[in-house]
Amino acid sequence: MAFKKVKSSDRHINQLARIVGGSSSILYRKEDLLAYDCDGFTIHKALPKAVVFPKNTIEVSEVVRYCHEHNLPFLARGAGTGLSGGAIPLNEEVIISMVRMKRLLSVDLENRRAVVEPGFVNLKLTNSISDRGYYYAPDPSSQYCCTIGGNVAENAGGAHCLKYGVTTNHILGLEVVMPNGEVIEIGKNGIPDEPGYDLLGLITGSEGTLGIVTKITVRILKNPEAKQTVLAYFNHVSDGSQAVSDIVSAGIVPAALEMMDKVAIEGVEAAAYPVGHPKDIEAVLLIEVDGISAGIDEQIRQILDVCRNRNVKEVKVARDEAERGRWWANRKTGFGAMGAISPDYLVQDGVIPRSKLPEVLSRINQISNESGLRIANIFHAGDGNLHPLVLFDARKPGETQKALEAGSACLKVCADVGGTITGEHGVGIEKKEEMRFVFSDEEIKAQTDIREVFNPKNLLNAGKLFPAPGRCAEVKKEIKAAASS
Repeated sequence: MAFKKVKSSDRHINQLARIVGGSSSILYRKEDLLAYDCDGFTIHKALPKAVVFPKNTIEVSEVVRYCHEHNLPFLARGAGTGLSGGAIPLNEEVIISMVRMKRLLSVDLENRRAVVEPGFVNLKLTNSISDRGYYYAPDPSSQYCCTIGGNVAENAGGAHCLKYGVTTNHILGLEVVMPNGEVIEIGKNGIPDEPGYDLLGLITGSEGTLGIVTKITVRILKNPEAKQTVLAYFNHVSDGSQAVSDIVSAGIVPAALEMMDKVAIEGVEAAAYPVGHPKDIEAVLLIEVDGISAGIDEQIRQILDVCRNRNVKEVKVARDEAERGRWWANRKTGFGAMGAISPDYLVQDGVIPRSKLPEVLSRINQISNESGLRIANIFHAGDGNLHPLVLFDARKPGETQKALEAGSACLKVCADVGGTITGEHGVGIEKKEEMRFVFSDEEIKAQTDIREVFNPKNLLNAGKLFPAPGRCAEVKKEIKAAASS
């Protein structure tokens, strides 16, 4: 195919186009860049300098090397489903889009691993190997469109991470383009627990600030022999919350243990996949167990007993795979479903000890009353990963700021009870000031010192993840004063 030049007076645009193969692999006009001014965190927007679409690691490396040599800020972007603003070009970055690097490179069933490019869609991996009896465990709600490269950057979780862990528990190796353009391999041959520093763990969840992942070796699992799913309705959120703790206390580790409150139920029932949840209930639990067939029925019996002991209004077991699929479709479209009952919404992502669920949900309800904004709660109850969704109308003056303040208050509650400010969505720009809730100035500096080793010129995804050190003590004093007033 003949190389097609771009029509730009910007020498950097022309050279970047040359690296990636011509005008069909670069966007630089304002009208084309508008689609890249934000990710799933739509409250803040900024235009990039350009978007390039490399086809392989060599092109990624050459683009990065050029940006490094000419001091051009740059960042990587997957499907743009991130919810914390990690892919927003704050500094007029060159966006390196990974969507053309979307191949399944190899599958090794004997050693239970697969190798994918970063633009490979999460759910597509399971779909590619399910006929051979295998699957990929991490399952974010956006798994039908989010990419595995983005999952690595954010250390994404999902409904089944209670039993199977988040993305970092399934990464065996990475190929990474460093911020100066050099290419390194971590975890060669997918061998776990290599000696030396845990660079796999460091890169996974670093939110694209340490390097750009171009190849990923993941762990794949054998399909469980059996799987059953329970749906339980409660008249009181406190009863549902206590049932969550009781199930785990009974020695059962469900594959998934999800909860939605009344506002969330209203949303999912008004959207694409209603299942007929009663309108008068306050909470619903979705519980799934899997494993060897011999033990499943006993676990289900115990779960049903726990729910009945906690004043469950109705509890039922999915009759077949079709019904189970409808229940999960209803839950997994929960975030988007809020658009059916609110013009705008802000989703948060805090983590708390399971035992604190009733207390925290009560305090979130108080925040809702004080702000005048409805808050829907959808969360991975089993591991205490909460997703308060603050509903608001950006067309009304002041409501966006009010929503941001309510969201921050929810995260402060999580930190106050011994939790933290994110479980799977990352920090990005949305929560970087809230990092002060859980880290001191010294702890933030220790982490930014690590970033400077990898990214000394701070050209790669600058302004994300960490606040500038220096105000932690001051912020804590302000919080203490506000609490006592």
